Amino acid sequence: MKITIDRAALMRALNHVQSAVERRTTIPILSNVLMKAEDGVLNLATTDMDLEINEAVAANVDKAGSTTAPASTLFDIVKKLPEDAAVVLELDPSGNQMTVKAGRSNFRLACLPVADFPEIGQGKLPATFSIPANELRNLIDRTKFAMSTEETRYYLNGIYLHAADNDGVDVLRAVATDGHRLARFEMPLPEGAAGMPGIIIPRKTVGELRKLVEEAGDSIQVSLSETKIRFTFDHIVLTSKLIDGTFPDYQRVIPKGNDKIVEVNPKAFSRAIDRVSTISDGKSRAVKISLNGKTMTLSANSPEAGSATEDLEINGNDNMEIGFNARYLLDITQQIEGDGCRLTLADSASPTIIQDAGDASALYVLMPLRV
Repeated sequence: MKITIDRAALMRALNHVQSAVERRTTIPILSNVLMKAEDGVLNLATTDMDLEINEAVAANVDKAGSTTAPASTLFDIVKKLPEDAAVVLELDPSGNQMTVKAGRSNFRLACLPVADFPEIGQGKLPATFSIPANELRNLIDRTKFAMSTEETRYYLNGIYLHAADNDGVDVLRAVATDGHRLARFEMPLPEGAAGMPGIIIPRKTVGELRKLVEEAGDSIQVSLSETKIRFTFDHIVLTSKLIDGTFPDYQRVIPKGNDKIVEVNPKAFSRAIDRVSTISDGKSRAVKISLNGKTMTLSANSPEAGSATEDLEINGNDNMEIGFNARYLLDITQQIEGDGCRLTLADSASPTIIQDAGDASALYVLMPLRV
């Protein structure tokens, strides 16, 4: 194998794929990037056995071939080369070493056999549909913060994606919860998604996918089965195993009888929560909300730090007090882009629904705290 490739193009592709590599793996081949060069294209792939990222980049292929090289080391080398450099990658006839040349710089990297590299991206995935890139970014951003990090309830460590019915309208719905809060986002059901199984996309896959689609083009092709999902866009293919578990019946968590409705400016609300919670005590970061007619008072107390209060104007005329974890409340209010944040409450011990008053696509449920 011998190729010449633009340094910027190689660095961009390596930056994308090397993030799938586990830093502390005990299996040496999983630290390597698989490189296949042919027909003017260099294909790069990395995997941690659960997630695989594959990217194709244009190159001058003098001699076709394939190898695997240490992913993070190669990325660090390319990153430190001059910006306008042309990088030459050449595999020794022995296949055990690869030379990396740029200008007067010369590196030799140890290689491992291609046959040892596990490729999880193979096989057919029967359900296929396309989703606009901006909708996929929205879907992830509106739900990912509510994913659990608790390993015992592993089935909550991701986003549950499924086809659903909302008052007779077919939707693609994403749900995440950690038991303290729930985020639900839905969009019109894409053509071809009606028969898809309900799946749980792992937390790491969600994070890597969000980074990769930041600058994605118009449309993302999604292919899935009951055990795997694949996202294809631009020159990138991300394939992931799915969480093998049953997502809980989230509909039971969404309250039906809440009758107290309050609307507040989300930006003012978010800033006030952030300021008042500076004083809040302990891990719970508790903030109390007191409703008194047309005014909402946010307050926090700490035996060591003191106390804080802030008043906000609201639309509503109910009277009650309820406490929330300030971090959880901030995570939700920061997702609301419209002019109105609507809180639908019942009492101080019951979950509260929070929504964008002008956008019904997202719904959040937050459990209260005793304050």
